[in-house]
Amino acid sequence: MDAIPTTKRRIGIIGFGKIGGYLIDKILTSDNLELAFVWNRSAEAVRAKVDGCYILEDLNDFQSRRPDLVVEVAHPSITKEFGARILLFADYMIGSPSALADDELFTNLKQAARHHAVYIPSGALWGGEDIRKMADSGTLQALKVTMTFHPESLKLQGSLKEKNDLVKERTVLYDGCVRDICPMAPNNVNTMAAAAIAGHNLGFADVQCTLLSDPDVGNWHIVQIDTWGAGNIVTGNAFHVQTLRKNPAQMGAVTGSATLLTFFASLQRAHGQPNGIHLC
Repeated sequence: MDAIPTTKRRIGIIGFGKIGGYLIDKILTSDNLELAFVWNRSAEAVRAKVDGCYILEDLNDFQSRRPDLVVEVAHPSITKEFGARILLFADYMIGSPSALADDELFTNLKQAARHHAVYIPSGALWGGEDIRKMADSGTLQALKVTMTFHPESLKLQGSLKEKNDLVKERTVLYDGCVRDICPMAPNNVNTMAAAAIAGHNLGFADVQCTLLSDPDVGNWHIVQIDTWGAGNIVTGNAFHVQTLRKNPAQMGAVTGSATLLTFFASLQRAHGQPNGIHLC
């Protein structure tokens, strides 16, 4: 059982989108958390909704607010620019783990996590702890994440965006390893990235994924996870678990409503672990 903090933990929030705003509201009404700071690329967007005493103008000054945990819910670039430095002063929860598809960045962050812990929220990854246990024991043979979104809910880049712009019916936009999709869909594939971290014996290069764009999916984000363990996959005699998660989501929303609840639950769990990288 996780230890219960005896004093309020100071939480710094990077990003003021849907998740960031939700977390701030929950922290401000919490009995065991307090807001250390809020930083957003546009401070004006924050100023209208958050007391000025919490607003951090320059993210380079984050340590002056003495956070115990810094939570990134902005963009993968934050981890690349600030992740290692944050870990010198505080624990770090990465809301955009697609950043870790960069092998060099992931290696550097593991080394920086000698000072404090890195936490990866499970988000829409159902069964993440079970996947991690299988990876720890070496029994995880294969892992695939299939995600389906309405075209308007996909925030894509490059050729993937061009393909999605033309979608008129259910279409496979991508089918391959998690590592290669992360730079093209950094806002939509964090569940895939979390799976690659949980299934660490396979990693970003060998965890497989499919991204579908479906105009008829309605107000849902759908995540299917297929996990294979001990046995013979070729003959169909291997251990296999398949989960299907349907998350209600407004049309065009990147984040489903249930993800907000699980994200705050992850924040509450993000403490008390030894240095290193942990799912929460």
